[in-house]
Amino acid sequence: MKNITPFLWFDTQAEEAVKFYVSVIKNSKIITTTRYTEEAAAAAGRPAGSVMTVVFQLNGQDFMALNGGPGFSFSQAISLMIKCDTQEEIDQLWEKLSEGGEKNVCGWLKDKYGVSWQVTPAVLDELMKDQEGVKRVMRAVLKMAKLDIQKLQQAYDQREAA
Repeated sequence: MKNITPFLWFDTQAEEAVKFYVSVIKNSKIITTTRYTEEAAAAAGRPAGSVMTVVFQLNGQDFMALNGGPGFSFSQAISLMIKCDTQEEIDQLWEKLSEGGEKNVCGWLKDKYGVSWQVTPAVLDELMKDQEGVKRVMRAVLKMAKLDIQKLQQAYDQREAA
């Protein structure tokens, strides 16, 4: 089996969104862009010659974006999680990805194209290994919009009084 490639359906903003994502996320690139032929355009109700699909990579992960029209929209039922090594990475991605979109709680945001993201510290997996640590860390996470590595680590390190 080949790798699984997330497929993102946009109305008309696939190329714009992909250029934005590639500019924000390190080690990313556009692979190929295809355009609607006369026949495909007629079938899809899209302008001939306009962008149909964009294949791209975000930090080595393959994606495909489609300008498929207004038939579908994104929801938080699917999100893209970015695990960050530093608070600086979290801060930078949180601000750039949420610009023109919506900041939410627990590290979640929606970008200006409607795609949901989770900007999380990579260390979070380590902080959620034991049941008592999970309780303390989750209490801290639930109080945050953008996640703060130092505060999460402090919550994990605290021991509740017996």
